[in-house]
Amino acid sequence: MTTGGPGASPSRNSRVLLHVCCAPDATVPWPEMTAEGHEVDGFFFGSNIHPLGEWLLRRDAVLKLAGIIGAGVEITPYDPGSWSSAVARDRRASQEGGTGCAVCFDLQLSAAARFAAERGYDGLCTTLTISPHKDPGLINGIGARASARAGVTWIERVWRKRDGFKISVARSAEFGLYRQKYCGCVYSERR
Repeated sequence: MTTGGPGASPSRNSRVLLHVCCAPDATVPWPEMTAEGHEVDGFFFGSNIHPLGEWLLRRDAVLKLAGIIGAGVEITPYDPGSWSSAVARDRRASQEGGTGCAVCFDLQLSAAARFAAERGYDGLCTTLTISPHKDPGLINGIGARASARAGVTWIERVWRKRDGFKISVARSAEFGLYRQKYCGCVYSERR
């Protein structure tokens, strides 16, 4: 596979893996990428989510959205220990918005990129850039590097543009999706 530069996009009728951080954030990217002519499957990595009950609610919402859209989705096993070990290597990571967020994004996007390469996807994108609380430049940079290491094309998008976040809130209500009150990790839960 070739690796595209920033903002590269596979051609129509390509297979794209969409890293899904949560169902509400996927309500805009998933249908839009499908409308662009891509075959889009979801990839949910939730080992960063705390506690297990919260992970179950979010997993079920992702499965519900995949059913509504009529798309496939891969749910990775819940392994908060590996996430915690990786993030704990940096003491500054223990606050939301700290260096732990970049480590967390890298864990998620690297796992998605490896899966995309193993399963023959043409491109990888993420829903993370729909949030007004996250840095899309940081996320797209991490995604591009993870994709390059795996040999897949990174599709750079900032989904919060054109009222993406506002639309995702409305669609979540329309679809009856669980909408969380914090990013997911133990540090964001304390906030």
